[in-house]
Amino acid sequence: MQTIYRADNLFDAHLVKDALEAEGIPAFISGEYLTGAVGQLPAMDFIAVMVPESSLPAASGIVQSVEVQLSEARLAIKEQSDAPDDPLAVFC
Repeated sequence: MQTIYRADNLFDAHLVKDALEAEGIPAFISGEYLTGAVGQLPAMDFIAVMVPESSLPAASGIVQSVEVQLSEARLAIKEQSDAPDDPLAVFC
Protein backbone atom coordinates (compact mmCIF):
# COMPACT_ATOMS: atom_id res chain seq x y z
CA MET A 1 0.00 0.00 0.00
CA GLN A 2 1.20 3.48 -0.88
CA THR A 3 0.07 6.82 0.50
CA ILE A 4 -1.86 8.75 -2.14
CA TYR A 5 -3.27 11.54 0.05
CA ARG A 6 -2.48 13.14 3.41
CA ALA A 7 -5.62 14.55 4.94
CA ASP A 8 -6.08 17.44 7.35
CA ASN A 9 -9.17 15.77 8.81
CA LEU A 10 -11.26 12.61 8.65
CA PHE A 11 -13.94 14.21 6.49
CA ASP A 12 -11.47 14.89 3.68
CA ALA A 13 -9.94 11.43 4.04
CA HIS A 14 -13.33 9.76 3.72
CA LEU A 15 -14.27 11.90 0.71
CA VAL A 16 -11.09 10.79 -1.06
CA LYS A 17 -11.54 7.16 -0.01
CA ASP A 18 -15.16 7.12 -1.18
CA ALA A 19 -14.23 8.67 -4.54
CA LEU A 20 -11.50 6.06 -5.06
CA GLU A 21 -13.77 3.18 -4.11
CA ALA A 22 -16.52 4.50 -6.41
CA GLU A 23 -14.03 4.05 -9.26
CA GLY A 24 -13.18 0.51 -8.15
CA ILE A 25 -9.90 1.34 -6.43
CA PRO A 26 -9.53 -0.21 -2.98
CA ALA A 27 -8.50 2.39 -0.41
CA PHE A 28 -7.59 2.39 3.26
CA ILE A 29 -7.44 5.25 5.75
CA SER A 30 -4.32 4.98 7.85
CA GLY A 31 -4.32 6.70 11.24
CA GLU A 32 -8.10 7.03 11.42
CA TYR A 33 -8.24 5.74 14.97
CA LEU A 34 -5.25 7.76 16.18
CA THR A 35 -7.27 10.95 16.09
CA GLY A 36 -9.16 9.87 19.23
CA ALA A 37 -5.86 9.61 21.09
CA VAL A 38 -4.99 13.26 20.54
CA GLY A 39 -8.39 14.56 21.62
CA GLN A 40 -9.03 18.15 20.64
CA LEU A 41 -5.47 18.76 19.46
CA PRO A 42 -4.96 18.96 15.70
CA ALA A 43 -4.03 15.58 14.26
CA MET A 44 -1.17 16.75 12.10
CA ASP A 45 0.03 14.24 9.52
CA PHE A 46 -1.70 11.27 11.18
CA ILE A 47 -4.37 10.64 8.56
CA ALA A 48 -3.46 9.24 5.16
CA VAL A 49 -5.37 7.51 2.38
CA MET A 50 -3.53 4.52 0.98
CA VAL A 51 -4.03 2.48 -2.19
CA PRO A 52 -2.30 -0.55 -3.70
CA GLU A 53 0.85 0.40 -5.60
CA SER A 54 -0.65 -0.91 -8.85
CA SER A 55 -3.51 1.62 -8.50
CA LEU A 56 -1.34 4.72 -8.03
CA PRO A 57 -1.61 6.07 -11.59
CA ALA A 58 -5.41 5.85 -11.72
CA ALA A 59 -5.80 7.03 -8.13
CA SER A 60 -3.69 10.15 -8.67
CA GLY A 61 -6.17 11.70 -11.09
CA ILE A 62 -9.11 10.96 -8.82
CA VAL A 63 -7.37 12.47 -5.79
CA GLN A 64 -6.47 15.61 -7.78
CA SER A 65 -10.09 15.97 -8.82
CA VAL A 66 -11.32 15.68 -5.24
CA GLU A 67 -8.71 18.19 -4.06
CA VAL A 68 -9.88 20.71 -6.68
CA GLN A 69 -13.50 20.23 -5.64
CA LEU A 70 -12.61 20.66 -1.96
CA SER A 71 -10.63 23.84 -2.71
CA GLU A 72 -13.48 25.30 -4.76
CA ALA A 73 -16.03 24.47 -2.06
CA ARG A 74 -13.89 26.03 0.67
CA LEU A 75 -13.34 29.15 -1.41
CA ALA A 76 -17.07 29.48 -2.09
CA ILE A 77 -17.84 29.16 1.61
CA LYS A 78 -15.20 31.77 2.48
CA GLU A 79 -16.49 34.18 -0.16
CA GLN A 80 -20.05 33.69 1.04
CA SER A 81 -19.10 34.30 4.66
CA ASP A 82 -17.19 37.46 3.68
CA ALA A 83 -20.25 38.92 1.97
CA PRO A 84 -21.65 41.84 4.04
CA ASP A 85 -25.28 40.99 3.34
CA ASP A 86 -24.85 37.41 4.57
CA PRO A 87 -27.12 36.91 7.61
CA LEU A 88 -24.76 34.24 8.95
CA ALA A 89 -21.76 36.60 8.81
CA VAL A 90 -22.90 38.09 12.12
CA PHE A 91 -22.18 34.80 13.86
CA CYS A 92 -18.69 34.28 12.37
